[in-house]
Amino acid sequence: MFVRARRRKGPVLHIVVVGFHHKKGCQVEFSYPPIIPGAGHDSNTLPEEWKYLPFLALPDGAHNHQEDTVYFHLPPLDGQQKCVYGVSCYRQMEAKVLKVREADITRETVQKSVCVLSRLPLFGLIQAKLQLITHAYFEEKDFSQISILKELYDHMNRSLSCTALEGSQIYLGLSARDLILHFKHKVLILFKLILLEKKILFYVTPVKRLVETLMTVLSLFPGIIEHGLADSSHYQPRRSISEDFSSAEIKSADEESLSMSTTDITNISKELEGRYDVSDQPDQSKPCNTTLDTHYLQPHAGSLLDSECEWETLEPHVMDEMEGKVDITHLNTFDTDSGLPITVQPQSATGQGMLSSGLVSGLQEDQYGLPLAVFTKGYLCMPYMALQQHHLLSDISVRGFVAGATNILFRQQRHLSDAIVDVSTSVDEARIQIHDPELRKMLYLSTADLRFADYLVKHVTENKEDVFLDGTGWEGGDEWIRAQFGLYVHSLLSSALQQDHERLLADYGTAFTSAWKITHNYRVWISNKHPAMANITPGHPFQGQYSVADVKIRLSHSMQNSERGKKFGNAVMSTSRSVVQTGKAVGKMDNRLNCSLVNSFLFNIKLISHTICSSSTNQPYPDSAMLCESIPTLHFLSYFAMLLQSYQNDLNYFFHVRECSTAHNGKSKKLK
Repeated sequence: MFVRARRRKGPVLHIVVVGFHHKKGCQVEFSYPPIIPGAGHDSNTLPEEWKYLPFLALPDGAHNHQEDTVYFHLPPLDGQQKCVYGVSCYRQMEAKVLKVREADITRETVQKSVCVLSRLPLFGLIQAKLQLITHAYFEEKDFSQISILKELYDHMNRSLSCTALEGSQIYLGLSARDLILHFKHKVLILFKLILLEKKILFYVTPVKRLVETLMTVLSLFPGIIEHGLADSSHYQPRRSISEDFSSAEIKSADEESLSMSTTDITNISKELEGRYDVSDQPDQSKPCNTTLDTHYLQPHAGSLLDSECEWETLEPHVMDEMEGKVDITHLNTFDTDSGLPITVQPQSATGQGMLSSGLVSGLQEDQYGLPLAVFTKGYLCMPYMALQQHHLLSDISVRGFVAGATNILFRQQRHLSDAIVDVSTSVDEARIQIHDPELRKMLYLSTADLRFADYLVKHVTENKEDVFLDGTGWEGGDEWIRAQFGLYVHSLLSSALQQDHERLLADYGTAFTSAWKITHNYRVWISNKHPAMANITPGHPFQGQYSVADVKIRLSHSMQNSERGKKFGNAVMSTSRSVVQTGKAVGKMDNRLNCSLVNSFLFNIKLISHTICSSSTNQPYPDSAMLCESIPTLHFLSYFAMLLQSYQNDLNYFFHVRECSTAHNGKSKKLK
């Protein structure tokens, strides 16, 4: 077992160079300071916790790109409590241009990555500096010149500090505008998926687009990137089967980070001994996956307190009692009839200037209890996952993940994830594949949610052609988008504290809120008091009366986000173009041909209508009482078919008048 290095004061831990060898594969070629104390800078020996470092820094399929960038997370080493954040810049160049060609370089190209391991999640800022250094390092054409890497280490430790987490520099390179333009209304579905702590896999190539998209989604959550990823990489490397059965219980790093006094733990332990039985089965009546709670129990757990935090033992009636004790002062301060969004934004954590360690989560929280404890207790965040880490998807100690992958094997293993996010270069192809029908029902966007998403999309798309703004303006800019999602989260949490929370939370989706209330992050948040929440107006920011505009938004969303809707939309577009072309050709073509074309269009539309309606008759709409959420597809298709029928009747009448006119003109000529 290796002796760990002393903990350094600077935010940057190591500068690492990873190379690819045709016999040895990916391995560490240089590290400064040495990862293993006492070893040389050129040692390729790694701690067991960081055995996947070479495969993360040099991504799969890197040979297909001249250069690329990777963000990744590493588990903490012994004696450390927080995640290690890695940024790697990859390049390749021809071996023949090297000034000094080492003996182990036998291929025509050289592939290497320069990697920075940091304690701070300043991905974009580090990447901007590292990209320049990597370019200069390769321009030397002599990889033995490592002085520039040592200078990079010293420079970053002088220039980077924890104060960088308080500004906008932490979001450098994470464009929320591009995310909205690419996913549109689906961004809110991604947002809710993470709140439900599901197994989410992002897939696209190259790696830079993958990691930037994933981290941009996380930047929509208040405080997640700044302070919410500390426990996001607590996993154990793959071991042999014999080691799995003979090893002692692995103590959770999240449990070690709890800042609780000895008296508090003793009191809670006495209270829990008579209330909780480890052998109890989870409630089968809950509307979500009942295996969620079983993931918290370790295989070798001897007792509850050895492996779990105290909040896990809180029973539902205890949670209800805690909700009833919350002070309610802003119950009727919002006009539900106006339907206008709230314009007063809650102050950020930096504005409050007060961060404290969460009693249960162990994270640095603001006065609102944010960030939410999503990435704790075995819920992983891996911006990039190497193929060698594939076993983590089915690891019993991993209860969920938000991970990115470029290898097609991850995408093919659909049973290992709840949702696959296909991040494509084309807007039309960007889609979210959700396999479970129950989960799709939970993610069904309510009318208020659709208003919120449509509000974002409209403000972002209005100025997308303005090259001078480039997302730097306030309304429709990156910071504005994050502020809107921050408002969404604050309002959701405030609604959960009210006495009539069921009515207020209905605007977020009944199935969604029911599933969210039994997630880890909600139960941790509700277990503490947050007095600052009294300043937040409860209720959905876009609640209000329904209108015809809601019908249009619902119809547009349904047509764009369902396979049947897309097929029907394509049919409508092609039919519309054909009808317009047919109308222009009237007078040039025979009337019988025009009638036959229209009849064929009408037949195709009716056939599609029958197919769609027959497949959806057994799928009742969630809220049939609401006008905008109860438009049967059959009614709309029948209405469209009626319009075509009316067009056909008008066309037939036109042909009849034209024939009569032609006949009349012919008789007039004969008389003359």
